[in-house]
Amino acid sequence: MRVNHRIWAGAMALSLIGGAANAQANWTTYGGNDWNQRYSTLTAINTANAGRLIPRMVFQTGISKLGSFENTPIVVDNMMYVTTPFNTAIAYDLKTHKQVWRYEHKLGTTIYCCGPNNRGVAVHGPHVYMGTLDARLVALDRMTGDVVWDIEVADPAFGYSITHAPLVIDNMVIVGVSGGEYGIRGHVTAYDAMTGQQLWRWYSIPETGDDAVATNGWWGRWTPATPDGADLHRDIATEKADSAKYADAWTRGGGGVWMTPAYDKALGLIYVAVGNPSPDLDGGIRPGDNLFTDCVVAIDAKTGKTRWYYQTVPHDVWDLDAVSPPVVTTLGGKKVVVHAGKTAWVYVLDAATGRLVRRSDAFTPQENMFALPSASGSRMLPGANGGSEWSPISVSPKLGYAFTAGLHQPMNYITHTAPWEKGRLWLGSAFVAIPGETQYGLFSAVNLATGKIAWQKKVDQPMMGGSLSTAGGLTFTGEGNGNFNAYNSATGALVWTFNGGAGCNSAPMSFMRGGEQFIAVACGGNFQLSYPLGSAVFIFGLPKGSTAAAPAKKQ
Repeated sequence: MRVNHRIWAGAMALSLIGGAANAQANWTTYGGNDWNQRYSTLTAINTANAGRLIPRMVFQTGISKLGSFENTPIVVDNMMYVTTPFNTAIAYDLKTHKQVWRYEHKLGTTIYCCGPNNRGVAVHGPHVYMGTLDARLVALDRMTGDVVWDIEVADPAFGYSITHAPLVIDNMVIVGVSGGEYGIRGHVTAYDAMTGQQLWRWYSIPETGDDAVATNGWWGRWTPATPDGADLHRDIATEKADSAKYADAWTRGGGGVWMTPAYDKALGLIYVAVGNPSPDLDGGIRPGDNLFTDCVVAIDAKTGKTRWYYQTVPHDVWDLDAVSPPVVTTLGGKKVVVHAGKTAWVYVLDAATGRLVRRSDAFTPQENMFALPSASGSRMLPGANGGSEWSPISVSPKLGYAFTAGLHQPMNYITHTAPWEKGRLWLGSAFVAIPGETQYGLFSAVNLATGKIAWQKKVDQPMMGGSLSTAGGLTFTGEGNGNFNAYNSATGALVWTFNGGAGCNSAPMSFMRGGEQFIAVACGGNFQLSYPLGSAVFIFGLPKGSTAAAPAKKQ
């Protein structure tokens, strides 16, 4: 294995001297920091001057095959790293605005449910890491793009893929898998960052009696309601009677972990959101709570063992899984984990124990919640995409608000049964949009201290992509029609908007170069929701040479 020691030494110096200024000048991990907060402490762009933002750089990736362009760029020193839907990784020099290198992964077998996408890279010393649609983890030389190592994480022929940005913890690279719609057995794996050697693997589907925390394993506690009290209309007696017949259901139980985890160094815990059980909507052939699907789970970072879990929807038959990345923050002096659910509730959990601290008011409409699918179709809101889909929330520690991108998509849930087949989509029922019913998006500020909606903005299309909050009092998010918006974080007032010509359906980021703050977002649309596709990364700043420093208004 080849290591560029000059870069390694520089990266270690970056890590060691760190400090708030250096860390905030860069954007070194998918969620902006280990806590996944997507919060920038930079204030040069603020509520007083954001109306003057203009595109200062536009990187056209030049890809020939378009898909869901959901990348969050990573910035380390003078380099920006971008990935595209079919696993091209590109490094750009922020001084010259030129491409430095380009790696085009040669994909093997690919099976994925909802359009091709890749959300970004992780950086560690001399390496850049990218997960691929054919379920591989590739380590590249950070300055040249040369392949250092390339390993298979899971067999793509069974429906495994990797779409999220890996997470670096100390000298480990953490990566999960997509594929919960294909009867996989989901997992999260830690690899040695330098060698690629596997260190531990945590399965999101425990074998019956296999996990010390889930003492009954995959079956769980056979609970008739959610932990926060919502009736799931389960027939527990029938499920238990069928458990022997379906004793091996855990082997294809789903549970993809397909968004980047959060990490708390002090507690030594990784927080993951686990996706749907398999088959998605047919609970009759998978009795039990189906742990750890639809869960926020705390994993010991050193050992890969389960420390606690909170299951938002036991025995899910609505595809209301947990996918939006967990976020760590402090609330009233207490460390908590925040998760925006497809259920349209924001969950606030004790970071050390997983105990529910608070469930928010609904941030999108709810109707017939947990009505069971039927042969004629059962209408239910918020529908299978959310609530909040994969879209990362941002959290403003200053305000104590979480900002959620929501979808209103009324759906009918229609039952039918289908057998599992290797590598074939396995939903077990169908969810379909209701013709003639209006769909739209809601962008909401949720007060984490009260669970109340502080403010909310309605947009024309369901929202997917995520947000960025800043100490300058701004929150940025995009829309499927190409609008990229800045809101006053405290009031929800629209401060600025720009149309990128394709759906801005990715989570934005911020960085500083040459004493100037910039905001970057990928505008390339969304395949799943049929938003206009493209391939451009826009980088916004104040006009060059302008005085940036009109102070931010008090929040």
